[in-house]
Formats: sequence, structure tokens, C-alpha cells
Amino acid sequence: MKMFMDMMKIWRNKSSHLFDMQTVSLKFIMVILWLITGGECRTVTVQTGGSVIIPCHYESKYNQHEKYWCYHYYEVYRSCSILAYANKTNGNVSVIDHPDQSLFTVTMRDLKDQNNGYYWCAVEIEGITFDVTEWFYIKIQSAPDVSVMSSNVSVDEGGNISVQCLYTSTYENKHKQWCRYEDKGCYTVGITGTSQYSFKISDDGRGSLTVVMSGLMKSDSGWYYCSVGDLQAPVQLTVTGKTHSVITVGCFYCYIKQSTIFVQLLKSL
Repeated sequence: MKMFMDMMKIWRNKSSHLFDMQTVSLKFIMVILWLITGGECRTVTVQTGGSVIIPCHYESKYNQHEKYWCYHYYEVYRSCSILAYANKTNGNVSVIDHPDQSLFTVTMRDLKDQNNGYYWCAVEIEGITFDVTEWFYIKIQSAPDVSVMSSNVSVDEGGNISVQCLYTSTYENKHKQWCRYEDKGCYTVGITGTSQYSFKISDDGRGSLTVVMSGLMKSDSGWYYCSVGDLQAPVQLTVTGKTHSVITVGCFYCYIKQSTIFVQLLKSL
């Protein structure tokens, strides 16, 4: 069974854009389901005043469905207020849908302490039903416990990248991994090997985790994250096709040959 958080469904009230479980019993059932299925909420730390981009994946069958980003700080199992719909900006929140990749991205800017809380990626399902969601907890800190030097990395096909993930002393002894959002495949620190690409994950034990990926292909493009303990820091990897320079070389031999024929023609006149 898939984790309940990854495929959580919430009741939608279209008229008010407020999601409210109508009965205590329904709320109780939802909490029990979350507990027995080992649901996971992704926690992302962001520096005060900083920005974050959150990737929200969905099944390709929902490509044409409406997507949105919603929030509720208290009683997270009870209600959710929509902050922005796909391809729109509302205040410091922008949502962009990428149906060709079956994901939408949420950008939140100028984050403050009051922005701490639970957020949901959601795909709208028509009719009287539940919307498909995935949960994140955004944690605003003056010095984030886990962060990355660059959250957007680009490289030519066949090239190499190095991603540096930073963590505070509190997380020195926590379990560390490098994972891909789409398939949730993870590699642990100390692992060196080859999947589709070659990779090496090392930890200096003093606040820096380094991930090196070599021989990258276009299909390796996507969203990854550094996982340190219960915290994550997202990274977007873009692998582009190699550029080939086109050099036009004049045919010097052809020019000489044509000139010789022209001279011979003149002599025959």
C-alpha cells in the first residue's frame, strides 16, 4: 500500500475554497489511517526571508486536472485554505504546472515565521469526491538545519555535477541520503556505484554532504533532495543536450580548380 500522505485525500468545498471535515468521526478515521499506514510528511527548512521551490508530482492521468497549493497551520486534518491555483501568482506564492513532466512547482518567496506550517500539493478531482494530495511541512529558520548551496543545477549531457548539502551540528549523526522525488529512490552516504549514472555520496562529518553524479543523461533531469534525518532540501537537476558547433569550411581546392579552368578557357579564345 502506498503511504497515506503521498495519496492523501481531502474533502473539497468549492464554494468557499475551504476544506472542512464535517464530522469528528471522519476526522478520527483519517488520523487512524495515517498512523497505521506510516504516512510521511516531507519537512523542508528555509532561511528567514528566503525562498523555496517545492515539486509536486502527480499521475499522468491527472495532466488536464486543476492543481493548487493550500495551507492550514492548525488542525491539519481538518481544513485547508487554497493559496494559489496552477499557472497563477497570489502574493508571494506562484504555482506552475508542467503537464509534460506530470508535476507542478510551487514557489514561495520572502518567507517569515508566520509561514511555518503544513502545506498540501493538490490535484482537483471533479464531482463529490476527494482531492489527491501530498503533504509538506515548511519550517522557517534563521539558520536552516539543512540546506543546499544551489537548488538549481544544470549540466550538458554526459557531464558531471557536484551538489553540496549543508547541515547544522544537531544533525551530524543523523541518517543522510540523496533521493529522487519521482520514484523515491535513495542512496545512502558512503555508497559509490552505478545506476544509469555513476555517483558518489560522501559526508565530511562537519556539516557538509557532497553528492557527485557523472555521465548524466537527459532522462536524469528532475527533482532530487538531500535527506538528513527528518529534513529535506530540494534540488532541481536539468540535463541539456550537447551543443555542436557548425563550422563552414570553404573549398579552396574547388576554387583553384575553377580558376584554372577559367584561365584555360581564356587562352583558347
